[in-house]
Amino acid sequence: MSRLIVVSNRVPDLGKSAPAGGLAVALKAALEQRGGIWMGWSGKSSGASEPGKLRISEHGRITFALTDLSNRDLSEYYEGFANSVLWPLCHYRLDLTDYARKDMAGYFRVNRFFAERLHPLIEPDDVLWIHDYHLIPMASELRRMGVENRIGFFMHIPWPPPDVFFTLPVHEAIIGGLTAYDVVGFQTRHDVENFALGLKREGIGGDAGEGWLEAYGRKFRAGAFPIGIATGEFEKMAQRSVRSAAFKRIIESFEGRDLIVGVDRLDYSKGLTHRIDGYERFLVANPAYRGRTTLLQVTPKSRTEVPGYAEMQREVAEHAGRVNGALGTLDWVPIRYVNRAVGQTMLAGLHRIAKVGLVTPLRDGMNLVAKEYLAAQDPENPGVLVLSRFAGAARELDGALLVNPYDIEAVGNAIAQALSMPLEARRERFAPMLERLRHYDITRWCDDFLAAIGVDRSDRASTAL
Repeated sequence: MSRLIVVSNRVPDLGKSAPAGGLAVALKAALEQRGGIWMGWSGKSSGASEPGKLRISEHGRITFALTDLSNRDLSEYYEGFANSVLWPLCHYRLDLTDYARKDMAGYFRVNRFFAERLHPLIEPDDVLWIHDYHLIPMASELRRMGVENRIGFFMHIPWPPPDVFFTLPVHEAIIGGLTAYDVVGFQTRHDVENFALGLKREGIGGDAGEGWLEAYGRKFRAGAFPIGIATGEFEKMAQRSVRSAAFKRIIESFEGRDLIVGVDRLDYSKGLTHRIDGYERFLVANPAYRGRTTLLQVTPKSRTEVPGYAEMQREVAEHAGRVNGALGTLDWVPIRYVNRAVGQTMLAGLHRIAKVGLVTPLRDGMNLVAKEYLAAQDPENPGVLVLSRFAGAARELDGALLVNPYDIEAVGNAIAQALSMPLEARRERFAPMLERLRHYDITRWCDDFLAAIGVDRSDRASTAL
């Protein structure tokens, strides 16, 4: 069995504590099964002008290879090109991209640095799996060093259409970097189509049939691998959470009111102000629900080092405060806004008791919160998921109430429909979605992608993407 090498921008400290999140769990399990290396940034600054040395540690069958980055690297590679250019661009926010040539150079420099540090550790039969927008050029760097191993890449965020992507001054180098992989995975078929159309429009490649693309004289596979969650574990966690004494006190604090829950990182892609406005429109149009519902919006801070995020935090808080000031009463606050992280167990319990899960990003690669909300529900009395049509999850969760998050009146109407939906209708919508989540969980996602990387490139019929 070939060893697996995983490369990601950040590497969880699995040696000290249990991994947080289904993705880390799945990758850890795959590495333990095959044996291998997990390489990436430690999350720390070297405090020097150069990156730190690669630190190697062994934990069972997994070798962790971590490195610190210099302050310059963090400014240019991470805060600059990755999160101030690629992130907004891939979320269709051209107005927020802040391109600088030095940041672009830093992005490619750090990818080259990662490749140089990894190269001596690679054995001939190793299979490499690179993750996300931070590391798109890494396969190109490795190929230049003579690496011929099978290399796969998974894009966790959306891939934009050509007219959006081509606004990037170095779009040729970025899209060309993906052609150095053997398998390129995206969240949705729509993302795959955007990518293939970009290759065609740029004149460097195109569709070779049956899930294959061709560019620069080489063939590689591209497909949709919608990421899942640890469904069974999340179901059990939600059941345990609501039975705890601490959680029962939280339930009592809502005083029997219907709970609507939103859980998002603080990011402009999540449409938080649009969501609050939609909830306000619901209350204005349905005054009978005033005093009978509460929107709990949990929004941990995110990327505080990136310009603009502090302003966004202030704007969201002001929106929530405005609604509370305009519609609240002495004994009722319409919105509870929590601007810090909440434990996974507590979130699972909140999802379970919420009558409505409000997941309305302006653009999202997948959005696993939508899946976690469903997994937490009581199948005998499930809540209703109100989901943005612009989230990748909308392609799978067809039992949700799909909305345009820019249309705040439609969001308000969907909340009213969800709260008034009869039990039988809720069950009919919920059951097929839960069945899918159980079948296509995070382990299945991981296994499917690894199987695709392991397929001989001449055997086109053996794995359908």
